[in-house]
Amino acid sequence: MRLLWFFVGRYKCCTFVIGKAKFEPINKKFENMGRKEEYKLQNEQYLEALRAEEDIKELPCGILYRVLESGNANNTPRLNSIVTVHYKGTLINGREFDNSWKRNCPEAFRLNQVIEGWQIALQRMHVGDHWIVYIPYTMGYGTRSSGPIPAFSTLVFEVHLLGIA
Repeated sequence: MRLLWFFVGRYKCCTFVIGKAKFEPINKKFENMGRKEEYKLQNEQYLEALRAEEDIKELPCGILYRVLESGNANNTPRLNSIVTVHYKGTLINGREFDNSWKRNCPEAFRLNQVIEGWQIALQRMHVGDHWIVYIPYTMGYGTRSSGPIPAFSTLVFEVHLLGIA
């Protein structure tokens, strides 16, 4: 009987450990899916609350923006333009993930080489404009994480358009 208990007890123990090891990643995956859905909902609610603010404007694609300062130039960039900007990027909780002002170095890039939200918003800005742009995840990094930016993130950018080449 003692030998039988040893095998039964050992088998149960091994099954539990193997079972736990086998199913733990699956459980974490479902747990993470729940967190992602919650995070996605928080981001959608954030944008919805912004829409109610008086000084917020909305583009047809769903990008929201707030004008901090209007430039006096007439020209706007095209998709193949090289733009020079100062910018700060944050998540909706205020966590900063990039800041050209802190580097004391404006960035220059071809507009068609950045996320869709930037392409759309910057084509509506004039040189000298200073906006806060709220980009839904669908026009940012989408359903996948990118470095410090989680999946489903609304991206908040303070952008000052300095020049167009």
